[in-house]
Amino acid sequence: MTGWEELASTALVGTDRRPYQGDLLDDAAVEAARRRAGRKTGAAGPREQAPGAAEPQDSSSEASPEASPEGQAAPAEERVAVGRRAAERLVRIMDGEHERLLPEWLAAAAATGRRVPPYVLPELLEKGRRDRSIRVHLGVLAGQRGRWLAGLNPAWDYLLEEPTGETWELGGAADRRAHLRTLRTADPEQARRLLESTWERETPDDRAEFVEVLADGLSMEDEPFLESALDDRRREVRQAAANLLTRLPGSRMSQRMAERARACVTISRKVIAVEAPQDCDKAMERDGIRPKPPRGIGERAWWLQQILARAPLAIWGHRPATLLKMKIPDWDAEVKAAWVRAAVLQKDPEWARAMFGWDPIADLLESLPPDEQQELAADFVKKHDLDSQLIMVLGGVSSHWREGLATAVLRKIVKVATTQPWNLGELVKLAGERIDPALFPLAMSYSPVESVQQVAALLRFRADMYKELHP
Repeated sequence: MTGWEELASTALVGTDRRPYQGDLLDDAAVEAARRRAGRKTGAAGPREQAPGAAEPQDSSSEASPEASPEGQAAPAEERVAVGRRAAERLVRIMDGEHERLLPEWLAAAAATGRRVPPYVLPELLEKGRRDRSIRVHLGVLAGQRGRWLAGLNPAWDYLLEEPTGETWELGGAADRRAHLRTLRTADPEQARRLLESTWERETPDDRAEFVEVLADGLSMEDEPFLESALDDRRREVRQAAANLLTRLPGSRMSQRMAERARACVTISRKVIAVEAPQDCDKAMERDGIRPKPPRGIGERAWWLQQILARAPLAIWGHRPATLLKMKIPDWDAEVKAAWVRAAVLQKDPEWARAMFGWDPIADLLESLPPDEQQELAADFVKKHDLDSQLIMVLGGVSSHWREGLATAVLRKIVKVATTQPWNLGELVKLAGERIDPALFPLAMSYSPVESVQQVAALLRFRADMYKELHP
């Protein structure tokens, strides 16, 4: 048996068992392919072992350390594994049954403080290699054995950069971000002081991500530190600092942007006169204005949008609904696009609400409380035809959707099912993935239409998933 085969055997069969005698990976793939009748092949799951393989250990039991082919000892696990039924559902999801639920399963499992059993690790780590979006919880869920495997397989070494629960002093970059985020929630000032104490020693990549952590609990106490970050050599650091300073109307940067905005815009009666800037100087670049525009946008339009997006919204002296009714002879689209961006950056609910009526994009919903997000989205669903924009708006609404939005979406599904049933695929999946799973009886009884029953089935699947993770 080669080193890699023995390693896979240890992970798949479990460390309380003797290694499988044979080519476990090939045998498991053949057996899985035969049993699943054409479904995706892969390593043997909890109920589908390769021929001759021992029955996997109970996922709730602790595995004893076992040496790798190179003689490294696998550390003993510190966390209890999720239960057998939860692990079996994870295997089903990874095998393609409602595979888009994998991030939700991982997040829910990580919240319990448990890990996954050894036999799921190879496939789970391989999925993490291909999909960066699911890595955030793997550092905890993979446990000691997952990190041991990652140290022996270069394809999985990304796991060593994910949070594990270590401290600021001892952890890697991801652990330190997680620690700073937790501290920021409990004591914003102490978190900032901790970051300031090590700032000069941090890498440019880490500095940019650490600055973004300060978004929670942001206040004028953070302003001097963020102002100094505008001088950082790394553009991403300057941008992150400028984005946060934009949320502080009293910051020096916001006041500089207010002066630039007033030089570009004049409001008189019902007309807004606009003159876009002629150039972008070094002072503007320091404040986060990017001089080179994206393809398709002129330089002056680009500079104008960025200035207005970072200027305090209060400088306009009128409510957004009033401003939207005024005439803007020149640069109309650019000004309103800037107001949309300003509402997003500054997280202003009134402006977000008003600009959503002009340009209903999902980013604006993030500035609103969950209840209002759902109310606006439900109203949008009632008035808007099913198209890509409706899907994007719904995609921006926080889970779990409650009865008001759930009912609006189910009603839309029933309506479209009679005219364009072929167009319902994404809406049905989104409804099943985002509606509160506790509402599966509502969906089940709402209509006998097949697509509604598909939503109900997916909600039931998720309800069972949570029940298994919280026995």
